Order: sequence, then C-alpha cells, then structure tokens
Amino acid sequence: MTIRKLLFALLLGLGAAAQAQTHGAADARTLLDRAVAYLETKGPEAALAAYNDPKGPFIADELYVFAFDLDGTYRASGANPKLVGSPARDLRDAAGTPVTATILDVAKTKGEGAVEYTWLDRKTNRIEHKISLVKRVGDLVLGVGYYRP
Repeated sequence: MTIRKLLFALLLGLGAAAQAQTHGAADARTLLDRAVAYLETKGPEAALAAYNDPKGPFIADELYVFAFDLDGTYRASGANPKLVGSPARDLRDAAGTPVTATILDVAKTKGEGAVEYTWLDRKTNRIEHKISLVKRVGDLVLGVGYYRP
C-alpha cells in the first residue's frame, strides 16, 4: 500500500470515527429529559448553575442544555455561559429564521416540540441543519439541539 493510499484510508477512518461520535435525536431527548428532571427536583437556581457548568453533567460533546426565560433572555447556555443574561428573542439563524422567537412560540403554545434551523456546527465549522428539542418548565424553556445527519 502506498503512503498516499494509507493516508487516504486513515482520513476515511477518522471521518467515520468523527461521524460515529455525533449525537442524534435520542441522545438530545435523553439529555433534555435529564435536565427537566433536575430542574423539577433541584429547583431553578441549582439547575441553571449545573446547565452553565462547562464541566458539568449537562454537556456531552456537541450536545448541551440551553434555557430561556419566557421573554427570550438566556438563563443558561452550556455552549457559552457568557450569554447568560443577554437578550436572545431576536436571534436569527443563517437563513434569517427567528430561532428564539420560534422556540418560545412552540414552548408557550404546545408545551414542547422540535424547532429546525441552520446553525454553525463548531465541530465542522460549517453551517448545518440543527434541530432543538424544547420544553417549557414553569417560567423557563429548556432545550437541547443536535445536528441533523
């Protein structure tokens, strides 16, 4: 086997390994359910602190819990806790879709659901299709998003 073929095979293997590590809908649902249960048992203060902990149990590779209050202000972001307290109601995706407003609408009218949009995948550094599973719990809207394969 030539060096070129060996490198190509190695790159294909790395791509497959990276693909295998991508989390999907079932993993996102499990993380969201855990986050909801934690909020219901520990209360908002402890739950929001746990969601914002970059080394905590509510971050799994590219999956993380985010939370908004009903006005659309970040209360938690496992991807970037510095966002906490910032307004997100007018946040739009790469295609101009009002992401947070849509998430809030689904949570307020249905209690829970899925919202699809385009977002930067930090793993690939490409704009990808993302789906966030969201659920209203009291005065908070929790969510976990995953990239559609």
